[in-house]
Amino acid sequence: MNYDIADPGLASEGHRRIAWADRRMPVLAVIRERFEADKPLDGVRVAACMHVTSETAVLMYALRAGGASVVLCASNPLSTQDDVAAALVEDGIPVYAVRGEDSDTFYEHINAILDTEPHLVFDDGADTTTVLHRERKDQAILGGLEETTTGVLRLRAMAANGVLRYPVVAVNDSATKHLFDNRHGTGQSSLDGILRASNILFAGRTVVVAGFGDCGWGVARRAAGLGASVVVIEVDPIRALSAAMEGYRVMTAAEAAPVGDVFITVTGDIHIFRPEHFVVMKDNVILANAGHFDVELDLKGLREMAVASREIRENLVEFELADGRRIIVVAEGRLVNLSAAEGHPADVMDMSFADQALAAEWLIDVGDDLAPDVYVLPHELDESVARLKLESMGASLETLTEEQAKYLESWEEGT
Repeated sequence: MNYDIADPGLASEGHRRIAWADRRMPVLAVIRERFEADKPLDGVRVAACMHVTSETAVLMYALRAGGASVVLCASNPLSTQDDVAAALVEDGIPVYAVRGEDSDTFYEHINAILDTEPHLVFDDGADTTTVLHRERKDQAILGGLEETTTGVLRLRAMAANGVLRYPVVAVNDSATKHLFDNRHGTGQSSLDGILRASNILFAGRTVVVAGFGDCGWGVARRAAGLGASVVVIEVDPIRALSAAMEGYRVMTAAEAAPVGDVFITVTGDIHIFRPEHFVVMKDNVILANAGHFDVELDLKGLREMAVASREIRENLVEFELADGRRIIVVAEGRLVNLSAAEGHPADVMDMSFADQALAAEWLIDVGDDLAPDVYVLPHELDESVARLKLESMGASLETLTEEQAKYLESWEEGT
């Protein structure tokens, strides 16, 4: 078996980490049990480019239980848990991921998993999909699955331009993914990353959140819950209005730059904070990115402005400007929740990865009949994940009476 990991000797610690995640992913456990019996993915080759974490490992085991052969590489150089990678390799799943790998190695690893001639490609950020469309145009793929908002944006652009070659399920657009993983997972884990790196007190500080989609909603809510005063930056008037109605101040980046103490980007776009903002920021401000790619902060511009820089704590680099002010960047501007912490809790990834497993099964069933486009997981499958999660939480779901159901379905019913 070919693989590229940091240290096979870390496997025992990786198994302990995976076992803890597995205990908190009951929905995926139910699906894995069914997969084990029915083998819906028998003979299917899966190539996954995802964050190599304990939760992802639980998904890999579920896919293998369904009969698939699986290979995994990292979707972010700083999110890999080397002990988890070692545990997967020990269990016979090839992994190409080393925490801190450089860009060349990152793409070598993507090509390594594509060399297995997969039927399905699991992606997180659409990097693997991009390689397939730029460099491996003749490689046949049955279908793809995309985990995150940034990747879905890229895929929809490809579909709009008529270049997407195979059907892709936007798993991120499932309600049981983006309403929970993006809101509650990103909100909690992003602040967790900042806290682990800096050990600051959020109470009494002004936190500026750039972007008020589901992820930004979660970050703002958690920051406010810790006692911070929250400012939101948005370009969408409806989202901006929503933020204002939540009680947050809504400003432009230029207005927010001089007042913020902590800045967190969650937009999926490039250079949200730039030199024009850095020059008016307070001394000792903290900049962090919770978007998928490390482009939301203009770090090249910051480095060019700085007269000195130094690492002051693990995952914390201080840039000193000519006037003595210091701007502090968390985790090199990479995805802060995975680079400086452990990512989303397993409890919420349970639903996201249940969606992934069901989407893979659905694609195998119907993929030959689908035109190249971006699809959403069927609503009934989305609902089945919610039902299983509610059951695992001990919650009870109300059922309509026959009279109530008839009333809702009839146009003749009135007062």
